[in-house]
Amino acid sequence: MDPKRLLLGFVAGFLAVLTVHQLVVAILWSLGAIPFPPYSFAPRAPFGVPAILSLAFWGGVWGVVIAAVADRRPDWNPVLVGLVIGAVFCVLVGWTVVAALRGQPMMAGWNLARWWPSILINGAFGAAAGLFYALLARRRTRA
Repeated sequence: MDPKRLLLGFVAGFLAVLTVHQLVVAILWSLGAIPFPPYSFAPRAPFGVPAILSLAFWGGVWGVVIAAVADRRPDWNPVLVGLVIGAVFCVLVGWTVVAALRGQPMMAGWNLARWWPSILINGAFGAAAGLFYALLARRRTRA
């Protein structure tokens, strides 16, 4: 796959976190559905990077995955590709791998009240990343 298209995927995922992901977080936080606010600059271990930058970086990594799948399957809608990757795969990795690395209970401790916000936030992120990627890739092919 073209490295420039992977870079576009990273940019799409990074931007999707800073816009749509955090917008959904802001809405859910203002409704009291989640305990953490949007755009947190709290330092994240192990390097002390602000949380929002860490989230945006990993959103960029997931954007590369979305771009790779969307490019391999041009007949699939990139927004739907992103939605599935965000709502299913990002959530499962977060509830298993990331939770284990942080010493947290896996699968959100089987607390169903924590599942739906995670699926909503990450699904919205993925759909936005797919849309941003499609727009960036289309613009690039025209240029």
